[in-house]
Amino acid sequence: MGGISRISAPAPAGTGNLIRDSALALASETLDTLVTLSGGVWTDGTLSPTLLELLRLRNAKSVNCTVCKAVRYDVAKQDGLTEERIAQLNSDRMDEGFSDRERAAIAFADAYLGDPAAIPAETAARIRSQFSEAEIAQMAVALVTFNLSSRCAVSLGGLPESVPVMEVPVAKLVD
Repeated sequence: MGGISRISAPAPAGTGNLIRDSALALASETLDTLVTLSGGVWTDGTLSPTLLELLRLRNAKSVNCTVCKAVRYDVAKQDGLTEERIAQLNSDRMDEGFSDRERAAIAFADAYLGDPAAIPAETAARIRSQFSEAEIAQMAVALVTFNLSSRCAVSLGGLPESVPVMEVPVAKLVD
């Protein structure tokens, strides 16, 4: 996974903001916009921090970003998301420990990350039964944002082979 970097990343700025301290800082003309979008996903919508974290972690697994898979946002932990539930997220035990709403959000993430134009009718109906149209749009924007950051990180290369699980304050996303 780590492999060779395709760019020479700047020394981390030490801000504690995962985006500002990453190679994405080289795209300085769009950095503030990306930071604002990422912070807004967590602070401006109506989705719970747990749902957002489930979407983010499902994306991290799909993209195989070692850093993204290791990060745990503090607000999701404060909202009750545990490591045990996170471990179940990528197992065959999805019926254990996840509400219908959470399973519908995960199904939406899987459809988005797979073939978003081919969501089976029964999956679409399950998603619509659990979420308003505005919430579905918020999930799509959240996934776009998570996917953008993780795909950039992976495509630029140089990620470590493994990263220990770390808690990150969402407040650092809006700095």
